[in-house]
Amino acid sequence: MAERQYTVVCTFEPASPKITTYDIRECIHDTLRIPEKTVDMIQIDGPKRKVYIKMTDTQCVQVLFRDTCGQAEYRQ
Repeated sequence: MAERQYTVVCTFEPASPKITTYDIRECIHDTLRIPEKTVDMIQIDGPKRKVYIKMTDTQCVQVLFRDTCGQAEYRQ
């Protein structure tokens, strides 16, 4: 039986410069402060400018939403 995974979706503004995988990693680490051990998978949808972060720890998702109020700003 598979474990339930929780997904956080990050959307980047269409007017912002093209974001690289390194920028995404920096955003997850520095801006969102998600512990590496709780990230199960990262999926990038370039044309839609979205990044899906699948996590295994529900408590980490709740802490993320509480700390960011569902919104965070990443500056390059």
